[in-house]
Amino acid sequence: MKDNKLIAEFMGVGKLHEAQSSNQWNQYHTSWDKLMPVVSKIARDEKYFENEFSERLFDIVPFGCVEDVYEVVVEFIKTYNDER
Repeated sequence: MKDNKLIAEFMGVGKLHEAQSSNQWNQYHTSWDKLMPVVSKIARDEKYFENEFSERLFDIVPFGCVEDVYEVVVEFIKTYNDER
């Protein structure tokens, strides 16, 4: 999935590790274990605090299913990348 690769790049998984990481890319949309480090990265870094999607993300995590959180993470990363 294209969006899984987007998340992997956001997390710093470079082209060097592409072959080894492709399995991980296929799991962001189905695995809390893979998705929560992404949420954690967004939550810890001050440069992401002013983004409207970060607020949505923090609102949805306690109540959402993995698919809902995944969608907001993807929206957040796309917006963040556009703003850079």
